[in-house]
Amino acid sequence: MNISLKHHVGLTPEAWFKKSLFVQLANVGADIDRTINWRDKNTQYSKDAFERVLELLSLTILDPKHKRSTRRELVRTRECLIDYFVYDNVYKTSDKIWHDYFFQFSYAAGLERERRYSQKL
Repeated sequence: MNISLKHHVGLTPEAWFKKSLFVQLANVGADIDRTINWRDKNTQYSKDAFERVLELLSLTILDPKHKRSTRRELVRTRECLIDYFVYDNVYKTSDKIWHDYFFQFSYAAGLERERRYSQKL
């Protein structure tokens, strides 16, 4: 698969697709937090972080291992994120809602990493 990435130049779709959904969305969530944290300090950094969000989320949507229902939720999530960060927030989300939504994936990715590590011991 030949996809051109602006912000994740060294990342290939194949490498991204090897990651679990938890890890993929934990990475998206890290950039969501950066988008929020930089919004009032440096709008360009915030904008760049949000572009990274969209890049990673688009790659996640393209991941063939995800079922149709998962992809549908990811597309809906992308729509709501764009509404919140770019448009009029018609879905009435907030910084806290987005932080909490993605935190669960970071937590799950941490548990997954811990389980893999403990199996190697």
